[in-house]
Amino acid sequence: MTRMKHLPAALAAILFAGGVYAATAEEAAQLGKSLTPLGAEKAGNKDGTIPAWDGGLAKPAAGFTNGGKRDQDPFAGDKPVVSITAKNMEQHADKLSDGSKAMLKKYPSYRIDVYPTRRTAAAPDWVYANTAKNATRAKLGDKLVPEGAYAGIPFPIPKTGAEVMWNHLLRWRGTDWQKPFRSYLTTAAGKPVMTVDGTADGSMPYYYKDAADKFNGTYWTIRLVNSGPPIRAGEAINGKLNLDPEKDSSYVYLPGQRRTRKLPNACCDTPTPATAGVMSFDEVDIFGGRLDRFDWKILGKKEMYIPYNSNRSLKGKDADLLGPNHLNPDGVRWELHRVWVVEAKLKAGQRHLAPRSVYYIDEDSWTGALADRWDANGQLWKTLWSLPVTMPDLPATTSITFGFYDLVSGTWFVSDLVTEKAVQYKQVPRWPEATWSQEALSGAGLR
Repeated sequence: MTRMKHLPAALAAILFAGGVYAATAEEAAQLGKSLTPLGAEKAGNKDGTIPAWDGGLAKPAAGFTNGGKRDQDPFAGDKPVVSITAKNMEQHADKLSDGSKAMLKKYPSYRIDVYPTRRTAAAPDWVYANTAKNATRAKLGDKLVPEGAYAGIPFPIPKTGAEVMWNHLLRWRGTDWQKPFRSYLTTAAGKPVMTVDGTADGSMPYYYKDAADKFNGTYWTIRLVNSGPPIRAGEAINGKLNLDPEKDSSYVYLPGQRRTRKLPNACCDTPTPATAGVMSFDEVDIFGGRLDRFDWKILGKKEMYIPYNSNRSLKGKDADLLGPNHLNPDGVRWELHRVWVVEAKLKAGQRHLAPRSVYYIDEDSWTGALADRWDANGQLWKTLWSLPVTMPDLPATTSITFGFYDLVSGTWFVSDLVTEKAVQYKQVPRWPEATWSQEALSGAGLR
């Protein structure tokens, strides 16, 4: 992995230093100066293909209402600066992930349209303020669990791969929301099969800025209720993710049994009911698992082509985006961005279907944009992707839709597709704590 040659001196000095300690006051002082308030390099690149960050996009389009469609493309007039296919792939190989190159080789219809880079990532001022505090007070404790972080990016000046991954897990996405969506598994023969048609209610108590004294480590809560397909109507699942993975909990309601059951192993490579078992728990949204089974290493910081500002993917019909072997390239916007490249290798004595993975985390938003996973035979198995969109009303740039391509079987999966939904990631008042109870799960799942 080629490392970036133009990192700021402060970052270059610490990037490969190791250790689990907070940034120094001198390092943290660069936030808002040479670094953005969330820790990205503020300056553009020397070629001018990545512009300087100027505050991001924090003003909603005219006519936007919370709970409405988010398919307004703020850069609809942009034209691709390059279209990458298998024919010209080698000219851009240094900016492509292994998974992207494998898809270009495997499918002649696969194409990467690269548009001008727009650095839209933004967050509220209070998130910036807490991020600055976290820079010097947060550190990784036992079991790679963050300590001292709250209501902001925990490690805006990361020194280890695990810190980068926690920045992804704890990135700013709002506090409470509702998201109706569908998911599809497309067979190797190119037939899409709906696996989920439901509504997800979610929250991030980690970002409850007025409840720091009540924060118990549960940073993410979610409840999913299925209305379809018919065979799965009435199923429901809820989950609570804690900074300490031993305190995670997840329950599922099955209407055929008319009872709620605790999931015994809701982590890692266990199939998650939220995707009908198609994805593992730690594949959700690029990475959603516990870190202590792997050794994490920063391979470098690179300029890479990643999906970005892809609001166009939220427009039209599901079928417009579902190609036989992959997403319709016309519906995906790619841009050149600096990303943190992090490798995960399975620790000795642990087991996992994917003993090695590489993750590509956007420096501006800390959103995981791409990931590649290798199987036990060392074969490139899956390439995971998300479609970050800009949501100026939060403000944030983060993912809604995500999925994977199975390079071995030829199947592929898209989750949280909101294209045909009238509501696309609606911000809601704080959910009552009872929302996440077993009783509420049973009641929501009755049919």
